[in-house]
Amino acid sequence: MPATTIHFIRHGKVYNPDHLLYERLPGFHLSTIGARMAQATADYIARSPQMNTVAAVYCSPLDRTRETAGIILEALNKTRGERGEEPLEAITDDRIIEAGNEFRGTRIGHGEGALWRNGNWKLVRNLWTPSWGESYRHIAQRVGEFAQEKVRQYAGRQIIAVSHESPIWSYRHLLETGHPEHNMLLRHTALASITSITYDSDTGEMLSITYVDPAKDVR
Repeated sequence: MPATTIHFIRHGKVYNPDHLLYERLPGFHLSTIGARMAQATADYIARSPQMNTVAAVYCSPLDRTRETAGIILEALNKTRGERGEEPLEAITDDRIIEAGNEFRGTRIGHGEGALWRNGNWKLVRNLWTPSWGESYRHIAQRVGEFAQEKVRQYAGRQIIAVSHESPIWSYRHLLETGHPEHNMLLRHTALASITSITYDSDTGEMLSITYVDPAKDVR
């Protein structure tokens, strides 16, 4: 039975000194620590006999995922070059972008621009949907559409998809429990972590999910 694996990777830590909820806003890049996190994960991938044979690298179009993918590709392409293989380039896909959020641009804390000012608190009616932005179900659906397309396209092979915490976890939760709704405080998707989902290439059925955190010791 041929199997296809998609390695969903969360981006590294973002430089955000004002503690803004940046969501899909442009201009939010990896911090120095975030770049080191991405490098730790990139080194892990380049050393792995399974992962360093991926057929493609996808990422969301946002700055932090593109930068994380770039660091991964640099390490991966070095290994590919040693084997005489052509380098890969990042391919962007909107279906694995960060969740839409009505709180974007607000700041966690108090004072001007704080999340709880200007009536924003009224949007917090349901923690499980959530009520302040794109639903977990829609997030999981678009990631699932991406995944099923790639399972067919890369049957029997592996790819990388650099995305964000909410899309990765919402989709994983759907596969594991049958519903994408979850408590956001209980997500198991650390910065620069790898959630690997393997599928039956013929049916698209999920076969297994594994998780590693190569950047857990990066400070």
